Amino acid sequence: MKLNEIDKIELTYLQLDDYLALKDVMVSAYVSMPDAYWTEQHISTLLKKFSEGQAVIKVNGKLAGCALSIIVDYNQFENNHTYRQITADYSFNSHNDDGDVLYGIDVFIKPEYRGLRLGRRLYDYRKELCEKLNLRGIAFGGRIPNYHKYSKNLSPKEYIEKVRRKEIHDPVLNFQISNDFHPSKILKGYLEGDEASNEFAVLLEWDNIYYEKPVKKATTKKKVIRLGLIQWQMRPYENVENLMRQAEYFIDAVSGYRSDFALFPEFFNAPLMAKNNHLSEPNAIRELAKHTNEIIERFSGLAISYNINIISGSMPEIKDNKLYNVGYLCKRDGSVERYEKIHVTPDEAKVWGMQGGNELKVFDTDCGKIGILVCYDAEFPELSRLLADEGMDILFVPFLTDTQNGYSRIRNCAQARAIENECYVAIAGSVGNLPNVHNMDIQFAQSMVFTPCDFAFPSNGIKAEATPNTEMILIADVDIDLLRELHEFGSVRNLKDRRKDLFELRKK
Repeated sequence: MKLNEIDKIELTYLQLDDYLALKDVMVSAYVSMPDAYWTEQHISTLLKKFSEGQAVIKVNGKLAGCALSIIVDYNQFENNHTYRQITADYSFNSHNDDGDVLYGIDVFIKPEYRGLRLGRRLYDYRKELCEKLNLRGIAFGGRIPNYHKYSKNLSPKEYIEKVRRKEIHDPVLNFQISNDFHPSKILKGYLEGDEASNEFAVLLEWDNIYYEKPVKKATTKKKVIRLGLIQWQMRPYENVENLMRQAEYFIDAVSGYRSDFALFPEFFNAPLMAKNNHLSEPNAIRELAKHTNEIIERFSGLAISYNINIISGSMPEIKDNKLYNVGYLCKRDGSVERYEKIHVTPDEAKVWGMQGGNELKVFDTDCGKIGILVCYDAEFPELSRLLADEGMDILFVPFLTDTQNGYSRIRNCAQARAIENECYVAIAGSVGNLPNVHNMDIQFAQSMVFTPCDFAFPSNGIKAEATPNTEMILIADVDIDLLRELHEFGSVRNLKDRRKDLFELRKK
């Protein structure tokens, strides 16, 4: 394109609506690797994880180039890594909001727009972003696409030296060096299928001279998280006041041990249905639903006063005249978020007419990202995998089971979720019996905290376990940094080693 044909050049954030145009640019930019373009799912994941790091150049309203980036904890990779490793097997789970280096995933310009120095604009944006976020620098693996012409006579190191001395022209490497990036290392086997570079790349770095190392000070972001699980005894309660008095007793107990979370079981408020036992089961549980708002308001106040995040188990709730099984995360900062049971059991549907929910999300807390699945949902591995793909570190499962075989389904599935998603899983249930409440007469539970099975964790994958069928609290510490190490250096890496070339998992 000629300069006199340009009316407007715009640098802006990448949007998912740009994908078709983006794909066209990628295909034209990588003619030597025609299958090297990112899928729409890849781009969607990047935008969800770090939208500010994805920038595009538009010329006269048409997409002309793009720069994709993530933030990484560079100490986890140091100087030896591959493209697959730095992107966590193209899942971008290596992105860490608390990392210290902006890592360039990709930069490309459509051939017809080359020569306009658009790439420099994208690199300048990365530098400005790096300074804005107070990161210590930028790094990426730079291809050397002309190296195959000299590979028989020159080592990669010799080739780079000749490029730096202008004895050999390499348009990619020359451009990067001219933009203040300095080669620091040769990366062997960096990008699979990059035959032009013989799969070699140059680790290029740019140092942020304005970087200020964070000082040690009080922070709300924790690495070792203390979980307080409440194994609730089902007993008669005359009213909400009496129920909440018992709930506050347990919250006081777990907060006294400085727990970060208090987890209640599914339908822990079921004893309130006793006074409506003369009604049909569908009508009785709908009467119970009338107490949900009051209980959540009380929980939110307790979360603030006891400085603890409370996971309310679950309760019936009527929305648009439909009955759902829902719960609330009451954070200690005063905010409240809602979650839904996606899969209701055949009994819940048949006896109560309960509907399955539709919302699945990861919750950001002062202790990292958590997921919450209610009872039966833990038996569907797709749900927890979707949460893991969004960065979940701890999965909480409030449950209610009447028999030991029902409990075993929850227990065994929850432990499987911890292993396959490389996360912690905490389950809490109720014990005892309610002879005066139809469809809720007996309960069986053993609350537990599960871990992955690797050297840094218990060999049996069990961090802590309560006494079966006994009212009690269970306190356990979980270390988030151990998960980070497992993701990259574990004996097996369930998240990274998935065969995404054969299958994919996504939300509708």
